Amino acid sequence: MTTSTENAPPPVSSRSTKDIKEDEFYLDAVGALAPDPGREDSYRVDNNVFAFSPGQLGKLFNPKSHNALYAMGGIDGIERGLQTDRHSGLSADETTIKEPISFDKVAHPDAANDWSSSAAAQPPSSAGSGSPNDSGGGGSAQDLAKQHKVQPRDGHFEDRLRVFSDNRLPSKPPKTIFQLLWANYNDKVLILLTAAAVVSLALGLYQTFGVEHEPGEPKVEWVEGVAIVVAIVIVVLVGTINDFKMERQFRKLNQKNDERNIKVNRNGKTQEISIYDIVVGDVVHMSPGDMIPVDGIFIEGHGVKCDESSATGESDLLKKMPAEQVYKALVEGNKDVHKLDCFVLSGSKVSEGTGTFLTTATGIYSCFGRISLGVRKEQGPTPLQVKLNGLADSIAKYGGGAALLLFIVLFIKFLVGLPNNNNNAADKGQEFLQLFITAVTVVVVAVPEGLPLAVTLALSFATKRMLKDNNLVRVLRAVETGGNATTICSDKTGTLTTNQMTVTAATIGKKTSFNATPALGSNGATENGEKTMSGDSSESADMSPRDFVATLGDGIKKLMIESNAINSTAFEAEEEGKKVFVGSKTETALLSFCQDELQAGPVHESRGNANIIQVVPFDSAAKYMATVVKLGNGKFRAYVKGASEIILSKCGKVIADPTASEITEENMEERDRESMSQAIANYASHSLRVIGASYRDFESWPPAGHADPEYPDQAVFSDVHENMTLLGLFGIKDPLRPGVANAIERCNGAGIVVRMVTGDNILTASAIARECGILRDDDEGIPIEGPKFRKLQGDELRETCRKLRVMARSSPDDKLLLVETLKSMGETVTVTGDGTNDGPALKGADVGFSMGIAGTEVAKEASAIVLLDDNFVSVVRAVEWGRTVNDAVKKFLQFQLTVNITAVALTFISAVSSSDNESVLNAVQLLWVNLIMDTLAALALATDPPSPHVLERPPQRKSAPLITLTMGKMIIGQAIFQLVITLVLNFAGPSMTKILATTADTADAEQEKLNSLIFNTFVWMQIFNEFNNRRLDNKLNIFEGMLQNYFFIGINVIMIGGQILIIFVGGEAFKITPLNGQQWGISVILGLLSIPIGVLIRVMPDSVFRALIPWPVVNLFRKLSPAALFRRLFKKQPKKLDGDEEAAAAKAETDESSVSSEEDHDLRVTRFVRGGRVSTFSEQVYLPRHKRLQNKLKSAGHRTREKLVG
Repeated sequence: MTTSTENAPPPVSSRSTKDIKEDEFYLDAVGALAPDPGREDSYRVDNNVFAFSPGQLGKLFNPKSHNALYAMGGIDGIERGLQTDRHSGLSADETTIKEPISFDKVAHPDAANDWSSSAAAQPPSSAGSGSPNDSGGGGSAQDLAKQHKVQPRDGHFEDRLRVFSDNRLPSKPPKTIFQLLWANYNDKVLILLTAAAVVSLALGLYQTFGVEHEPGEPKVEWVEGVAIVVAIVIVVLVGTINDFKMERQFRKLNQKNDERNIKVNRNGKTQEISIYDIVVGDVVHMSPGDMIPVDGIFIEGHGVKCDESSATGESDLLKKMPAEQVYKALVEGNKDVHKLDCFVLSGSKVSEGTGTFLTTATGIYSCFGRISLGVRKEQGPTPLQVKLNGLADSIAKYGGGAALLLFIVLFIKFLVGLPNNNNNAADKGQEFLQLFITAVTVVVVAVPEGLPLAVTLALSFATKRMLKDNNLVRVLRAVETGGNATTICSDKTGTLTTNQMTVTAATIGKKTSFNATPALGSNGATENGEKTMSGDSSESADMSPRDFVATLGDGIKKLMIESNAINSTAFEAEEEGKKVFVGSKTETALLSFCQDELQAGPVHESRGNANIIQVVPFDSAAKYMATVVKLGNGKFRAYVKGASEIILSKCGKVIADPTASEITEENMEERDRESMSQAIANYASHSLRVIGASYRDFESWPPAGHADPEYPDQAVFSDVHENMTLLGLFGIKDPLRPGVANAIERCNGAGIVVRMVTGDNILTASAIARECGILRDDDEGIPIEGPKFRKLQGDELRETCRKLRVMARSSPDDKLLLVETLKSMGETVTVTGDGTNDGPALKGADVGFSMGIAGTEVAKEASAIVLLDDNFVSVVRAVEWGRTVNDAVKKFLQFQLTVNITAVALTFISAVSSSDNESVLNAVQLLWVNLIMDTLAALALATDPPSPHVLERPPQRKSAPLITLTMGKMIIGQAIFQLVITLVLNFAGPSMTKILATTADTADAEQEKLNSLIFNTFVWMQIFNEFNNRRLDNKLNIFEGMLQNYFFIGINVIMIGGQILIIFVGGEAFKITPLNGQQWGISVILGLLSIPIGVLIRVMPDSVFRALIPWPVVNLFRKLSPAALFRRLFKKQPKKLDGDEEAAAAKAETDESSVSSEEDHDLRVTRFVRGGRVSTFSEQVYLPRHKRLQNKLKSAGHRTREKLVG
């Protein structure tokens, strides 16, 4: 067939844009094959012997493009351009192409001329561009081709494999153990700990081997440095082992044999080959149940319908039309041509019919391949990682500043004392080194050794428990991110619903019905209160299916089974060891109902026992199908099913009493017809697919006077389709999963906005959303369709995203755009999905949840967590665990900072006031307090299970401070209490001699006794304060759920036992002496006071605490701190902005001013609690305006469809 354009409409460039309606389809051969940005490399092929490049063929898909089909000259042009035959297929003996063919010879003239001129003008793409995927997951197309080396198969199809690649994807090698180790070690907190370990170990080794010790004094100065190294090793190993185990579990879950054969035409014969051996130009056969392995153009077939839900999100089956007919409609200017579909997508499934298609893309160039490669990229840091990294920077800077200040004070004190110092030079050098060691001790004490361990242990504990809740965690830190989720963008099919069309409502005859759809209301009434049935049918309108079936007579049961089993094209098959029905979703739902509720036998037995005389296939114009069988009594019966309105209009009778053992019929009165019409309207208003079923008995077949002239043994069915008996009406839908409505209600209470993103139509999506609670009357949420959503920009786009609750008819790009926009608004976005089309959004989200049962390999690879039961309820459970992990980290941080602030202040004050520049707590005592206590506390506080109330508070936003106002109040209050007690004991020691000393004690013994009491009291204050830190709010019950956490009880027993052991046998190692009962009583009672002090702190309103903070003093301290002075001294000048950037900066400043005063106060409290340290963190969260603007300007270059600054 030659390409003709005589009847074709002119290209759009010659049409006035005002003449084009928004939804009108028009041809654009000029720009149909122009490369998309970043895809230029897939258009460049050296020595291309075919008319088309992989990039041009890719324009047929994503989205499906009739313009591209037209520009290529239809299937005739594609067939010639690929040098194949759409009937006989490729030659099995083909090696290389002898005679190249050019683009101009096969394509539309406009397209050819346009491409010839634009190809030369294309600039060379940069490295990494031209990726065949959307996300830049694998480099350019040529880079991927080099990475995935194609091996010619015994010399066959060399040119095809060279140009179009084979049907394999570059394998992704699993991470080695060393890569996992580095990934877990590459953390700022661990790097800070490493620096502290090096300093501590170096000084410890010097003190151990380079300084003389008194007789009997243990050489243990090196222990603290080694202990920090051990802590680092434990953290890295625990994280690595967890990652390795989760990766292994994921590979086991995803492990399946994708090797399968498929039929193709080669040399004019049908043969089976592996799906990996398919090449571009192959003619592939398709039959029900087949998974399509490549992209292609439909050639011909009979009643082919494909399920593309996993590829595009479209839930309805799509009928395929021969490409030749579609091209003819394009040439003739058919206005409805865009409704004709000849595109076969890889990853879709054939549900009905048989046919053939011409392969146009394989492997990395197919739709499945592009999305698969697009998800192969690493995710950025989680919100907790960002905050902890900021905390590490702050500790390094301000801990160093405090150490520098202490060193300066001690050095001045050393210089002042030099004139009266009679020691020799070596001793003076040792004194100087000792004050340097004391200053460095402040840095070591300030570093939170237990913080990384607390995070790792909390995540490790949570992931193991989450596995029992059907959550397989692939990315460990996704757990805590999920806990801070502010919105969940959920797929509908398979996540909120069961992904199995089910009969949920039915009306049989005049008096019997059931309704398993709560949205329909009780008693069979519509929302307007209208009765759905006549007579006393309302008594059973809300029956369950099982109760409904129990009321039916045996005769009507048999009739329903025969009607649905015989009059159906669906069939039974086996998938993964389970019996399933294959066919249209409507027919499989009816067959499942018969099998599950009516206890029907195998379908093939019912059909085998039936004497089928005539079959009337389903016709989209008539909207019904029929099957005629010969009964045992010699009569003939016609079973009909189809659109409910059509079936009802053809009925003159109705089943009188379905509960009777024998079937009785009676004439359908007008009242009965109105009642049935109301039932149909009620079902349809709640987005149920309503199917009607009827039958009629005939004395002979074909009835007299109605024989088909061409087939005398058959009847013209349309002539006899009247006066039928209505068997019943069936309402079919994809029902909600159990527990979904309750889970969404819990999300609403937790401040998490659930949004449904689906390929369904907006009526069905909205009905499901209302049924499960996503759309509510008391909410401002709105539904919207994808085509309308993708046209929005700027403020309108963001405002729509804020209100959006349902997006229907969405494409993968729509879903990704929604995710990116929500993230740009500061939301923490969780996405669920099961299809290949969900891959980009799953990867782009903060946390992606894929389906373990129905999910495709691409979806699982793109996700961070796999739902093993495909249930939305498991997502909510994961959020609970995520919040528990965040709480565990904050609990430990609250405890840790109290210990560190007290220890740093105590070291500073006691060292400055001491005559020998030594702290009241020596290095070994600090080792127990600062390392062992922290590590054990991390174990105790990281193992609490989720609280029942964890979802009763709003989520933490990304911009929320790490330390809240309530936490800061507890940290400051407990630190002040502990400092007061410790300093009073330290400086009031001489007045307590009578209590502490015996008559035989010397002055040194009294001091050692006092130091032992201070150490013991300090430790007991930490032990009891750990109980205070089990809560982060102002509620007083700190013992809630404690008895369910055996780790907490056991670890506290170990801590108490260890402290008792140290006091009694620590001796020279800890430089302490045993205490008597009176001294033990003082230590324990003073430590116990931490709990009532905690009560008083919680009782104090947060507003009072905020008012008590001396903000002028805090700001002055921040400005005069060494780190602040250092930062200002070396501060870089901001980049000068041009006019547009200044306007954007003004807009950003206006947006920033909208931050709530509560968050501003929380941030100020955080700065006060951590001194100036958290200022650095706040600068990372709230970047300088010019820096934020530069980042936005940089990202805006990649998103031309959005405004410069939002």
